Amino acid sequence: MDDPAVRAEYERIEREEMPMLDTILKARAEAGLTQAQVVERMGTKAPAVARLENALVTGKHSPSIATLQKYAAALGKKLEVRFS
Repeated sequence: MDDPAVRAEYERIEREEMPMLDTILKARAEAGLTQAQVVERMGTKAPAVARLENALVTGKHSPSIATLQKYAAALGKKLEVRFS
């Protein structure tokens, strides 16, 4: 954390991406579903869901709105995007 670039990226992830990950994981927990059950409901493969959840931590991949909509639907939810 002594490197300013590393610290800045860490702070960006904390500010921008962790709240979304927290929301997604909370929604999955509230739905009482495992990753495997979400995979089945989405009609996809396990690495896709793991990658989706992991992407929000690493910032290496940005899931599409369509993917997030499918994920939300698998949880019995609707995706809402807001600017604040």
